[in-house]
Amino acid sequence: MTDLFSPMTTALLLALAAAIAMARLLYRHLRAEPAQRSRAWRIAALLLAQPVCATLLYFAIWPPTVPGRAGTLVIATAGAQRAQAGAGEALVALPEAPAWSDVERTPDLATAIRRHPGTQRVRVIGDGLESRDRDAARGLSIEFVAPPLPRGLVEVDAPQRIATGDEFRISGRAAQLAGGQAELLDPARRSVDRVAIGVDGRFALSGAARGPGGATFAIGLRDAQQRVVEQADVPLQIEAPAPARVLVLAGAPGPEVKYLRRWLDDAGLPSHAQIAVGGGVQLGDAPIALNAGSLSRFDVAIVDERAWSSLGEAQRSALEAAVRDGMGLLLRVTGPLSAVERGRLRSLGFALDGGRDSTPVTLSTGVRDDAAERARIGPGTQDAPRAHDEAPAEVVKLTRRDARLFAADAVALSRDTEGAALGMWRAHGRGRVGVWLLGDSFRLVLGGRSDVHAALWSEVVSTLARAQTRTGFGIEGDARQGRRVALCGIRDGAVAIAPDGSSHALLRDPATGTRACAAFWPIASGWHLLRSGGRSQPFFVRANDAAPGLHAHALREATLQLTATSTSTAVGAASAQASRHPSARWPWWLAWLFASAALWWLERSRAGRRLSAA
Repeated sequence: MTDLFSPMTTALLLALAAAIAMARLLYRHLRAEPAQRSRAWRIAALLLAQPVCATLLYFAIWPPTVPGRAGTLVIATAGAQRAQAGAGEALVALPEAPAWSDVERTPDLATAIRRHPGTQRVRVIGDGLESRDRDAARGLSIEFVAPPLPRGLVEVDAPQRIATGDEFRISGRAAQLAGGQAELLDPARRSVDRVAIGVDGRFALSGAARGPGGATFAIGLRDAQQRVVEQADVPLQIEAPAPARVLVLAGAPGPEVKYLRRWLDDAGLPSHAQIAVGGGVQLGDAPIALNAGSLSRFDVAIVDERAWSSLGEAQRSALEAAVRDGMGLLLRVTGPLSAVERGRLRSLGFALDGGRDSTPVTLSTGVRDDAAERARIGPGTQDAPRAHDEAPAEVVKLTRRDARLFAADAVALSRDTEGAALGMWRAHGRGRVGVWLLGDSFRLVLGGRSDVHAALWSEVVSTLARAQTRTGFGIEGDARQGRRVALCGIRDGAVAIAPDGSSHALLRDPATGTRACAAFWPIASGWHLLRSGGRSQPFFVRANDAAPGLHAHALREATLQLTATSTSTAVGAASAQASRHPSARWPWWLAWLFASAALWWLERSRAGRRLSAA
């Protein structure tokens, strides 16, 4: 009956039945002759018994709820110890838990909760809950004591996508390896950087991206005795973005402009140079008018102080308007500035003090051994190849203006070994404007360190250039063999291609809304390819047993987050609402049975009836 009627429907039907029975009794009583009517107490007892029986029947069908104590369910996950479960507690093991013969096993947490109704508290033992179980755990009161992390790599923070030629930074943390070393290995497994692991286990490594595509770098960890502890893959997606279009304006020819233009050509950046030589004569490319139409075709403009002084007010206004519209502007200060030029610089947000002389500087390139330096420099070019065992040249000293730059919201473009800024930039509208004090970076090329020269100017141009819109798919979660990963930003008909060439169709989940995500369970490790809507993007899948510390840390942090959110919400709800449950039905059925039997006896007995005379 509880499946057919709701409590309200049952109450209305029982009330109607009691009202009809009471109306029938009164109708029969009033129709009888006065001498044959029952006594008043009998009529009152019969009338009162009708709602009493109906009420008892209602509570027998829908017993009232009473507060109860919510049950606690112990969930065993990977790495759980049997001693962590108390005696007499309900224990359930998930698929990744140890193989215990006398413990109930379930495929997921949702199944375990369905098999144990009334569960409002969950105590997790082991490494933590997998991603498939976290949705089912929401709304419950979760207790979890995080176990110690295994020895090795437990955290890594690497950029998902980088541009070709850019330098990148990878930071991480290693557990139980204080005093050891961490090194970054390129796809050829050559060391490109090596640092000491801090007392807190943290480290930071840097490298350079070369060709586009998916590249698998690696982090190698060594203990204090230089023994290899772990080597974990770090996948990087290297893209070839649209090259920045550069406008070079110089007030005079010189080696700095010459080697800057050579680097732009080697880097594949389309450039347009106008170099004044005096008397209205210019070298380089054909002159163009500096107006809104021509400047919209460039992403960054590099102008020295002499070219900036020779521009007219309309040309300078056009440059500033282009910067506000998104273009980048770099002012190279290679000599002393006049008071007028300092005032124009203040209009861009910079205050400059000094700058009449030069001071020597040494670039900060990091401390690396020869092997790491050779790996970063690379094999050279076809015209100037480098031997694999050739010792890298020392980084020569350079000079910069001894000026001091001031700006409230400026950021350093680069710094020397003393921490002094070689240049600064700040936002100006939708674009960026910077001031550059280094004047002879060409000496790096002459000294055999063209790689440092390229890295220096690559950082400057990429920082100031007009922002480009990057479209790509989102990979949510740790893509690991045999485990679910969310692929977002896809369209209908998207497929994931495994390393062996097999394709797997993806079905979008409507519940993800505008994120447009689909679940994917990779069965193989290595580089996969995601294709959707004419676009493609590679993504890396780790082997199931690779980098166990990373997976253990991810489980730990996700479960602790569930614990923190459940403490403030689930506990109060469990004690106020979810912990109430229906009381026992049998007392109400027994009371209804006695009341109905008494009513049946009273209706058929002669008690309270008037007997007519013969």
